[in-house]
Amino acid sequence: MKNRKTHSKAHGFTLVELVIVVLILSVLAAIVIPQFASSTDDAKLASLDSSLAGLRNAVDLYYQQHGHYPSSVAATGATCPGTGTAGTGAVDTEQAFLDQLTRYTNAAGQACSTTDSVFKFGPYYKKDALPNDPIVNTVNTVTVVNTGDLAMTADGTAGGWKFDNVTGKLIMNHTSYDDR
Repeated sequence: MKNRKTHSKAHGFTLVELVIVVLILSVLAAIVIPQFASSTDDAKLASLDSSLAGLRNAVDLYYQQHGHYPSSVAATGATCPGTGTAGTGAVDTEQAFLDQLTRYTNAAGQACSTTDSVFKFGPYYKKDALPNDPIVNTVNTVTVVNTGDLAMTADGTAGGWKFDNVTGKLIMNHTSYDDR
């Protein structure tokens, strides 16, 4: 009897099989990656809508309690109780908009960092700064205008916010998103 040795032949993937697997993975990647990009864009738009809604609610509440929109009167001139600091924003400025939304205010719209029976309104927005717009994501400034134009549009693509203190209209200051 002959001694038979069993030879086991190592089996691997052929070049054709590897190419087919790579092609299948490429097709799957081409389908899946745009879906992730789309969901990122959708998240940015949802965040934009949420930020605008929060800011618009604060502006509307300010208007209901004062009869005018933030920054349409100066936030300055207050004598604050205790160690409070008065607002510094002049009429039609970003600082007046911020002072009147983020501090306590009196009936005239003067702003103060502390509250008492005179400075009993607000604050309407609980942070010291506006949120960054979620599209450009580095800009949290507001451009204040007093044109009274309900058809107001953005100034360009720099981002941030734009507010008309005559109409109370608040938009994102970006031409691609100012219709939200």
